[in-house]
Amino acid sequence: MHIKALIFDCDGTLTDSMESHFRAWHRSLAPRGVDLKAEDFYAQSGTPSSKVIPAIARRDGVEIDFFDALRDKERFFLDEIEHLKTVPSVVAIAARYRGRLPMAVASGGTRTLVERQLEQVKITDWFQTVVTCEDTEKHKPDPDVFLLAAERLGIEPSDCCVFEDGEPGILAAHAANMLCIDVRPYREQIDTEAATRAMLDLFELA
Repeated sequence: MHIKALIFDCDGTLTDSMESHFRAWHRSLAPRGVDLKAEDFYAQSGTPSSKVIPAIARRDGVEIDFFDALRDKERFFLDEIEHLKTVPSVVAIAARYRGRLPMAVASGGTRTLVERQLEQVKITDWFQTVVTCEDTEKHKPDPDVFLLAAERLGIEPSDCCVFEDGEPGILAAHAANMLCIDVRPYREQIDTEAATRAMLDLFELA
């Protein structure tokens, strides 16, 4: 095989967290006069909220203090983090290659929430580096977050495989010249072993 490193998105890929993020943002924005709709939120999966939320607010004719709203949102998210679960088939792949291949997390989320999630599901030490929205000026669908992860791992981008669940992230991985596995078709499968095997077969690591 030519794959020498694995790079994982966090929210919706390693952790089943997107609904919690939506609820937290909805709670934060509603008192500020912004009606956040699920379809608008999920369509931007992988894009930093610093881009998404102000744009949605402006569309609704509302100017918000983003960082004030973010503080409330993070507090609401952390209020329920003890209920956080993993995406079993994706975490099974990370577990399989832990210690065998270099691995990174590359997320559009904030470092506070990404690292807290990894701690909650007890997989923090599986990854050699964690890249978040604070680490690059450009974000998904630009490839910078994945390119920085590869650089920190010391692996050529073309030798990396990305696991993603959002269109911006998938576009970013392709722009980085990386193989990308869209985890969405496998995320909801009840048979975790079969879902894991199917993803492994896609990049011939099985």
